[in-house]
Amino acid sequence: MNKGRMFNKIFFPILILGIGLVISFGSYIYLSTTSSVIERVSNSKQSYITQIKNNLEQKIRTIEYAFNTYSTTSSFNEVVKNPITEKDFQAYRTVNTQLNYIATMGLEGTEYTLISLDKNWQISNGKLSTLTEDDLNNLYINYIDDHDKGLFWIKTDQGIRFVNTLPVFSKKKIAIALSDISLQTLNRAIDTDEHNPVFILNGQGKLMYENDSSEQLFPNQLEGISQVLSTFNDSGIVTVDTINNKSVQLIFAKSSYNNWIYCTVLEQQEISDSLKTTKFGLITMGLVLILLIVVVAYVISIIFTKPIRRIQQSLPKNTHFSSKNEFESIMDSIDTILIEKESLESLIKAEMPQLETQFILNLFRNRVSPEELSRKMPRFGYQEVWDPMYVTMLIQLDNLGGREASDKDVLLLAINKIVEEFIPEQQRLLPIILNDDTQATILRFTEFSEQEIRRKVLDDAAALIKNVNEYLNLSISIGISKTYENLLESKEACEMSKQALHQRLNLGKESIIFYEDISMVVSGPVLLYYPVELESRLFDAIRLGDEEQVSSTLHPLLADMMKKNNHSANFEVTLVRFVNNLIQLEQLLGVEVLLTQDNHALYHRLLDIRNPEEIERMLLEEVILPMVRKMKEKTNKQFRCLSEKIAAIVRSEYDQELSLELIGDRLHYNPSYLSSIFKKEFGTTFSEYLMNYRLEVAKKWLIETDMTIKEIAERLEYHNSQNFIRSFRKKEHVTPGAYRKMNLAD
Repeated sequence: MNKGRMFNKIFFPILILGIGLVISFGSYIYLSTTSSVIERVSNSKQSYITQIKNNLEQKIRTIEYAFNTYSTTSSFNEVVKNPITEKDFQAYRTVNTQLNYIATMGLEGTEYTLISLDKNWQISNGKLSTLTEDDLNNLYINYIDDHDKGLFWIKTDQGIRFVNTLPVFSKKKIAIALSDISLQTLNRAIDTDEHNPVFILNGQGKLMYENDSSEQLFPNQLEGISQVLSTFNDSGIVTVDTINNKSVQLIFAKSSYNNWIYCTVLEQQEISDSLKTTKFGLITMGLVLILLIVVVAYVISIIFTKPIRRIQQSLPKNTHFSSKNEFESIMDSIDTILIEKESLESLIKAEMPQLETQFILNLFRNRVSPEELSRKMPRFGYQEVWDPMYVTMLIQLDNLGGREASDKDVLLLAINKIVEEFIPEQQRLLPIILNDDTQATILRFTEFSEQEIRRKVLDDAAALIKNVNEYLNLSISIGISKTYENLLESKEACEMSKQALHQRLNLGKESIIFYEDISMVVSGPVLLYYPVELESRLFDAIRLGDEEQVSSTLHPLLADMMKKNNHSANFEVTLVRFVNNLIQLEQLLGVEVLLTQDNHALYHRLLDIRNPEEIERMLLEEVILPMVRKMKEKTNKQFRCLSEKIAAIVRSEYDQELSLELIGDRLHYNPSYLSSIFKKEFGTTFSEYLMNYRLEVAKKWLIETDMTIKEIAERLEYHNSQNFIRSFRKKEHVTPGAYRKMNLAD
């Protein structure tokens, strides 16, 4: 059954909107659930791989620590430097006991081997054997010659092997300790009951272990994965391609101990299985909601079109209602009758505010004749009154309240609206925006004395300042002209108000300024004042690069200029002089901030601003602070150069008496000044730097020379050898003698 075009216009939009909302809501829930499931699975995998890392890393560290500890014992040195044969049962028993003890500390099922390169014997898994010349050559080739580290892990066919060439801190190796962890042992330690593939890469990206090759990576991918993961945090997730060109997500955890990377695969099947129930529920819920929306859309369409059908049935059947849209057919007759009248009235109403605004602007520009004034005033609704008095009130912004400069027009419109609503229509003409900076209103009074007018205007101005501050969070200043009797004098009144507003520089923000109050000041003698002392303090702060001192000095300087130069022209002259002095200072300092072809624009911008806060902000942020930062850059370069000179003196004269006082005399600087800049550049005090450098020299002499500890202490300007020993032990945690023995033994 055809319900009509209006029914379709209501029914189908509601239906489409409802279905769209259901799909959007369902999609949002699905995506949110998917994200939650992925995050849950990822966190589970992350905890799993982190647990594997911690378990295996603990065992590996135990093995490394056990061998390193054993290699430092005296019994180890005695054993590996002596031959062991079947007859040397006690030595064999000692070594085997120590290896069994290490085995109890590490992973169960790990085989431990100790090889003496010096005496050609090997004890492995409790068995003693003698090494041939070929065996020794293979050991050197595999574990010593091409390896720059004495401790490392390698992958073998049976698992992974720990190699520790001993002694650790000597290039001449006399023994090798091996720990072989089998794949079975690794599988037990890793505990992969969750049947997740696990990969372990070393710091160079080489595969150390894998428990599942179904998602095996390309061999050349391993090093690439290691390089990619090196830029990540200690754990996370990364996407890579497998052999079958499938993208998989790897959950990884990096070891801060040995840089090994532990990885497992985030299986998409796990996520899909977790989302099956959610998909079914969302589809079911969506179908139910769509069915409900169909019913609701149908009911709403019937209800809304019922009055239209009743009106249509009550109208006569004629061709006037031949349109397919019932509502348009009904309204067509009404629109035909009213359209011309409404069009004409709308045109007049729309144009009236613009015409009235232009009329007020012409008054301020003195472009209205007496005849035009008498003709248009009644047309704009201004009733003729007996003996009227007028006052022109101008409003300017003190600041933008933290807003952008592009918002100024909107703020002026808002202020204009506040004036229009606050001051009754019978007491004013239409408020207008006079220019980019000023709002203007002509106030009208009848049967008021001069004192009453002044009091009324003052009260209204104070209320306007309060309302603007309250609703717009802005501060404004108001200039008020003398009273005048003829609207044709509005141009002169506007100039009076502008002159009054110029005194804002002296009176500050939120000022209400009557032209009568400042007329004597404006016409008085011109006395220029310039705060030379404050300027000198400001320029000294600029030379020192002291931003804090600059900020605290500029405000009193500008305040003194404004306070003691009552005439606005006087302040403008002193402001220009101040900017010229800044340019001269810049030339003397050799920095480039103001030395541009657009300097004249700075003068114009400053002279156009009547707001003291804005003048201070512009001078500080656009002129003075950039100069300060340039000076700080130059000063920092001088600091670096001076600090390098001090460091060079230490490196060349470390064996002579040195102090900042002596260096200060040589470089002609105050020692305290040198101390502060040296610490700033090197991050340490001069005395600590000198002591550390001398101790580094002492370490070199202990290894490379036969000088006694006392001779070294004297050469390095220590008053006695005990002081030297204490300083050395504090830094190196061993005495100089122990340090020399340890390194000579290597």
